Amino acid sequence: MSRHFVAELGELKSTIIRMGSMAEQAIAESIRALLERDPELARRVIDEDESINRYEVIVDDQVVDLLALQQPVAVDLRFILAAQKINNDLERIGDHAVNIAESALQYSGRPPLTRPGEIPEMAGISKTMLREAIDAFIHSNTALAREVLRTDDEIDNLNRRTVEGMAELIRTDTQIIYQALDLIRVSRNLERVADLATNIAEEVIFMAEAHNVKHNVERREPQQGPT
Repeated sequence: MSRHFVAELGELKSTIIRMGSMAEQAIAESIRALLERDPELARRVIDEDESINRYEVIVDDQVVDLLALQQPVAVDLRFILAAQKINNDLERIGDHAVNIAESALQYSGRPPLTRPGEIPEMAGISKTMLREAIDAFIHSNTALAREVLRTDDEIDNLNRRTVEGMAELIRTDTQIIYQALDLIRVSRNLERVADLATNIAEEVIFMAEAHNVKHNVERREPQQGPT
């Protein structure tokens, strides 16, 4: 393996890590904007999404160059393919952060609900899943990646409880319908962030072990519809 190839692989990994850090920050700030009713922070999250999009293009270019010019095989090829998919997952996480920030903007202009469902708990778990998935990628830690997979069901249950709770609030008090809908949208976006963190964890296992765990029982119980 040439030194140039090793350097290019390292640069690809570094770019993914930087992008992951930006996605983590975007999710954390979008949730803080919601819970602290901070419209300026929400707007900043929306404005900064372009930075994540730029990194997606950079990673795409790096992947194409490596595949076209280096003809990688075995573990190096798996790493590059995993990085390509993780790149897409991180860009989508940035989009979900924007969605949450947009809901935060709307929510901040309305009287708050006394209890925002399971949103704070969901936010904490989703952020942890994302951080651990990225750490698993950095260190090729499949044990940590599998821990992320096992956590996904918890988020699904919390999302269901939040949606059911908000629906019940709407039935009993139509004055809070818009706030409840804002929080339902946030809950669903957090569920998708957790799903994308799970995708990253699956790619780490594929990268390190050449083992595809998608739709596998070790990931979680089967769900309806595509992930």
